[in-house]
Amino acid sequence: MSEHIVIDPITRLEGHGKIDILLDDQGNVDHAYFQVPELRGFEKFAEGRPAEDMPQITPRICGVCPTAHHMASTKALDDLYQVEPPVAARKVRELVNSTFYVEDHALHFYFLGGPDFVMGPTAPKAERNILGVLGKVGLETGKEVIGLRKELRDLMTMTAGKVIHPVFGLPGGISKPLTDEIQQKFIAGAEHAVKFGEFSLNLFNDIVLKNQEYVDTIISDTYTNRTYYMGLVDDRNHVNFYDGLLRVVDPDGKEFSKFPARDYIEHVGEHVEPWSYIKFPFLKSVGWNGFTEGTESGIYCVAPLARLNAAEGMATPKAQEAYELFYSTLGGKPVHHTLANHWARLIELLYAAERMMELAADPDIISPDIRTIPTAVPQEGIGVVEAPRGTLFHHYQTDERGVITKANLIVATQNNAARIAMSVDKAARGVIKDGKVDDGILNLVEVAFRAYDPCHGCATHALPGQMPLIVRVYDQEHNLLQEVRRGG
Repeated sequence: MSEHIVIDPITRLEGHGKIDILLDDQGNVDHAYFQVPELRGFEKFAEGRPAEDMPQITPRICGVCPTAHHMASTKALDDLYQVEPPVAARKVRELVNSTFYVEDHALHFYFLGGPDFVMGPTAPKAERNILGVLGKVGLETGKEVIGLRKELRDLMTMTAGKVIHPVFGLPGGISKPLTDEIQQKFIAGAEHAVKFGEFSLNLFNDIVLKNQEYVDTIISDTYTNRTYYMGLVDDRNHVNFYDGLLRVVDPDGKEFSKFPARDYIEHVGEHVEPWSYIKFPFLKSVGWNGFTEGTESGIYCVAPLARLNAAEGMATPKAQEAYELFYSTLGGKPVHHTLANHWARLIELLYAAERMMELAADPDIISPDIRTIPTAVPQEGIGVVEAPRGTLFHHYQTDERGVITKANLIVATQNNAARIAMSVDKAARGVIKDGKVDDGILNLVEVAFRAYDPCHGCATHALPGQMPLIVRVYDQEHNLLQEVRRGG
């Protein structure tokens, strides 16, 4: 007797999605599908609009990661108008981007992904949320998380005009210089952020790495997928969030390709499946060979784990120490354990905080020379940055007036879509046996996608635990066999 399990909606992510799990006659998983039922459509919205509007339009894709879209869009305009921003403008952009990274990674660890480890993946559903985390780590830690995020978001508002939808990026530079007063506030915020990054890594060590059950879960085959990895690197092949070349390593950790953003279309293809609105990017030189692992599969991964795997180190000292401990603990490079994303994310948080410190203290950053006025006739522009969730591409084509004729956006979660689909399928196969399903088992399936911090276009705007979820199990004649509810 075959059965069908539907998890709808899935929880603790940005956007919407559902999981369809098909069981065989023995009650084991035949296949699990990770489906994205929402359609963004921003590429079509962009057509007919002035290209200069794109840094304000694209942040509306998502209220959680607008800064990344603003940065990628602004860099695409630099390329479109063939203009190089002054040093100060580039550094202020990267400073804002690094600040955004710290507060966004803190959001995911403490609010979205962290509850699965701080509380345990099968803990009572009422505890697997930020309130449960605060109950375990203490209210003072909660105040610290909220206080730091507010401090950093205030800094972003001072510099970028708005924290939700930034307005400071312009083709060839930024809209206003950084003042001495704001520079000092950034230095203080960066010092706070570095301490917070160290605290968070210590917390992860105490709660996760010292719990053998959690470690066994992280390194289990259930949450392991051997794929290619992609990320931006600097001229030393160290992680860089704002600029550099895209580096791809194969499942054995060897460099597979390295290319500038302008060449992305020669390397990345997009596959379509009938059961999801999201596209599935793949490496063109390998080809699309289905949802398979290994060197013969064209599937690649982005996001924190991928960036660490694709690089040869971190560009700041404290983050480099954490990077070395990460790989020595997990058996060397590359690490294929999906749940290791949570640890990698905290290493990146520390790197972003250290990079904030470097940039905030740089005397160049308060220069009044903040824009090079464009003079070239626009035609095509491509910009790329590393969003917290992975590599983000913006590609615009325009007429001679700079009006968009075609736009292509490959967001971080889209780059990860195929690996997320594989991860969910493998997790479901690993934890659902003989048709047995309960709330804890269902969460162990959701844990697989949550590690990627996926963003499907817009937030659910609900506190954890408030979003209702109903799982119904049917037989092949569609008779209801079991119903599990959570939320309300």
